[in-house]
Amino acid sequence: MQNQTRIIIENVMPQLDCGAFPIKRIVGQTVRVTAAVFADGHDVVEACVKYKHENDKKWKEVRMIPAVNDEWFTEFKVEKQGSYSYFVEAWVDYALNWQHGTERKIQDNQYVKSELLEGAEYVRAVREWVTPSESDYLGHLDYLFTNESEYDKAVHEVNSSKLTAIFKKHPSRFLANQSAELKVYVDRKKALFSTWYEFFPRSSSPEDGKHGTFKDCIQLLPRVAEMGFDTLYFPPIHPIGEVNRKGKNNSTNAEHGDVGSPWGIGSVHGGHKSTHPELGSIDDFKELVQRAQELGIEVAMDYALQAAPDHPYVKDFPQWFKWRPDGTVQYAENPPKKYQDIQPIYFESSDWKNLWKELLDVALFWVEECNIKVFRVDNPHTKPFYFWGWLIGEIKKKHPDVLFLAEAFTRPKIMNELAKQGFSQSYTYFTWRNSKAELTDYVTELTQSEQKEFYRPNFWPNTPDINPFALQSGNESTHLQKYFLAATLSSSIGIYGPVFEYMVCQPMAAGKEEYLNSEKYEVYKWDWSIKNKLTRLITKINSIRKQQASLQQTNNIVFCNTNNDQVIAYYKFDDSKQNKTLMIASLDAHHTQQAMIQLPISELGINPINIVDLITGNSYFWDKEWNFVELSPDLPFHLFQIQD
Repeated sequence: MQNQTRIIIENVMPQLDCGAFPIKRIVGQTVRVTAAVFADGHDVVEACVKYKHENDKKWKEVRMIPAVNDEWFTEFKVEKQGSYSYFVEAWVDYALNWQHGTERKIQDNQYVKSELLEGAEYVRAVREWVTPSESDYLGHLDYLFTNESEYDKAVHEVNSSKLTAIFKKHPSRFLANQSAELKVYVDRKKALFSTWYEFFPRSSSPEDGKHGTFKDCIQLLPRVAEMGFDTLYFPPIHPIGEVNRKGKNNSTNAEHGDVGSPWGIGSVHGGHKSTHPELGSIDDFKELVQRAQELGIEVAMDYALQAAPDHPYVKDFPQWFKWRPDGTVQYAENPPKKYQDIQPIYFESSDWKNLWKELLDVALFWVEECNIKVFRVDNPHTKPFYFWGWLIGEIKKKHPDVLFLAEAFTRPKIMNELAKQGFSQSYTYFTWRNSKAELTDYVTELTQSEQKEFYRPNFWPNTPDINPFALQSGNESTHLQKYFLAATLSSSIGIYGPVFEYMVCQPMAAGKEEYLNSEKYEVYKWDWSIKNKLTRLITKINSIRKQQASLQQTNNIVFCNTNNDQVIAYYKFDDSKQNKTLMIASLDAHHTQQAMIQLPISELGINPINIVDLITGNSYFWDKEWNFVELSPDLPFHLFQIQD
């Protein structure tokens, strides 16, 4: 039988897939909740949001505020990591309804003796919940409402703001209704704000022709820290298979001395819980992780769930792989690409429970043995979604600080599903968004649609797998533009270096977005001491990001009108709107561009505006809605702080 209530609660937001998944926040952020709340008739309705952390015993409450057309809203702050629950509760407030109705009768000069006696009942009902001083006040009202000789005084007190406050503070909630319970998952700040740098540890040696080691990587940590990166991501550090090993430029036939692809994991030297012997021991890796932490850098590991043909899993657990009728194994394919050096794990194995447990143990090994708290997950879209939801949930039960970046450049719904299943951050299409319309539309989708509740974008201009056409010219200004846009549009950014800052750009072939002589298949000798304009400006931008709270989030962004499609402008603000930045960038790497920029004066609430260019140090005083800028390829952007 239907519960007896008069209240309707509809369209509670935010929620994902009818509450199937939690929305996401970081510690200190707020959750703004809206809902449609109404009842039959004209009675006074009240509503609240109740919320609590998973470890709390008592619910906290914040009252909702009516807007228009029976829409209500409020917000609450999440102050701890972990899972929060929240729901909307609403009720007909009979005490406030009495107060409102009686006041209207008084204004109509009606005699309200009966209504006063009814009010005395509401006053008595609430007295047991109030403070002593409030109780004295209510006792006085009880006397006035029940004594006809005090009628004039009683009428004066009916609409007392003090009485209204007491009724609101202590509602009876008779026949209240509740919405379904919804979830928020709260991460540490790094889930939202991070600056990634990727390099191949085997290319860290200062000696030409020598395989790099973890100890060589330690020598490069000061460079990474000096440039302002807080996350150092390594491709897989495990033993590399020797069977079907790839040669240079992805050749299917390896020559003597070819080192193979790090993603072909496993050999006689071990599997996913081992390190490549030429890189060093697990103790060497631990030292690297510790030394990085001392410089404010977290080491992110690649979590790649696949095996080389000579991985120990293949011999010990053949049921975890798919075998053809002729006895050969099904290797990885993405036509026309073939990956003979990789055997995909067969997640439909009848032994899937033991498989899942082992893969969880792999991740926990690195978390608990080496204090790894960040994983970049290779090709998660080729593994079952529910596996990721389970694995991430199991790890976060024990280690809530652990974060996962989904490396999935695939269809939108698949990328979204991975984020819903628990991935902390996600790769994006930014790599291929270059025009003003493409950038504006894409960032608007990420920040204004439902995606803002669960999808945390990480903008990468390049990766070892992607040498985008936009960067293949090797043009310095293009590299500057792409880094600036990534670093100011998104609060998380990553680059594959030193390829990016050294502007290495030659493609495998015309029309291919792959690097010639890719590091994925050979060891490089880099001159890590080189400093150029790009390294200096990357360092400057990263420093500014750490200082400006508005750049440490993604969703609070407003695009500004410009009269030139080669110039893009937008401003960002932190949640408290105390910090505001204005970004203007040319999208033309070859010519000087001029434009008029329309400032959203009404939204900013400032006029005139004093702005300081945080790159050059120059300051300007803009007292008009439309303002002139000129940008050259030498320095194709402004990064202004808006000062109140």
